[in-house]
Amino acid sequence: MLPPDTLKASWLEREAEYSAFVNGPLLDFWSNRDERTFQGTDDVTIRYVQFTDPAHDKVLVISSGRSESYVKYPEVLYDFFHLGFDVFIMDHRGQGLSGRMLDDPQKGHVERFDDYIDDFSQFTNIALAEKNYAYRYALAHSMGGAILGGYLLREPDTFRAAVLCAPMFGINLPMPMWLANMIVNRADKRPSERNEYAVSTGKWQPLPFLINMLTHSYPRYRRYLRCYADYPALRLGGPTYHWLRESIDIGQKIIAQAGEINTPLMVLMASEDKVVDNRELLAFCEKRRKARTGQEEEHMPLTFEGAYHEILFEEDALRAVALNAICHFFGLH
Repeated sequence: MLPPDTLKASWLEREAEYSAFVNGPLLDFWSNRDERTFQGTDDVTIRYVQFTDPAHDKVLVISSGRSESYVKYPEVLYDFFHLGFDVFIMDHRGQGLSGRMLDDPQKGHVERFDDYIDDFSQFTNIALAEKNYAYRYALAHSMGGAILGGYLLREPDTFRAAVLCAPMFGINLPMPMWLANMIVNRADKRPSERNEYAVSTGKWQPLPFLINMLTHSYPRYRRYLRCYADYPALRLGGPTYHWLRESIDIGQKIIAQAGEINTPLMVLMASEDKVVDNRELLAFCEKRRKARTGQEEEHMPLTFEGAYHEILFEEDALRAVALNAICHFFGLH
């Protein structure tokens, strides 16, 4: 186990020796993973991975983003595990190594956004049953933030605190929302179209680093591409029209009920995000601030200037600040 100070110092210089880190300490760590499954809503198989240590009294449950798999997350899991957390992360239905619902497995689809939340609820119960943890926390990214937000509206007392990284309360669409709603509503009402790829999307395609919209970290982006290129089962293409309808609706619901989430929250925002709509993220924060006047100040959002969407996979200088902020926030609770 690395001393916390040594680990945190490494966050500022890891990219310089990234290949040695990935093929040495990280590979050794990942080889000890405990991979399991459970049956989610409608008997869809959900795969997850956990790392536990009898000495740990803290747990971190992670809700990842659209198209992601826990196969992408070893570095995040490594860092929090070596800070004394047991860590649990699942592949959401329809992506990663979990079961997919359509004949074309690359279509990003869900019948009800609540299915994601139901699966996450079941997963959280499994994780927390591992032992009687004194400290329970949650961390979410992008679509996982909407899933966690929906869960916290149902179960306000499960976690001591939660962090939402670039949460998907709105999607950055190439058109005005009124037009997007008109197109999505039209397609969603037609059985022949509702489960088709949304306009301008399709099967997974690798993007060159220079035009990617996820991270400024070349070694982290290269590792992501290698994983998805080498393991076709991980690939996910564009969303279906019905997925868009469900996702737009859940974002608006969570914004409207922002003040009803009683769990202490930290929200991280990437200033150069081209995936989620930061205007909706800010609307959530403002709604929450107004609804919770006089309660504990949460200082949200914490903005990362220059960052792309994947703050937890950004270049060292940005990522280290984010990890330290998350650790500090959890430490307050």
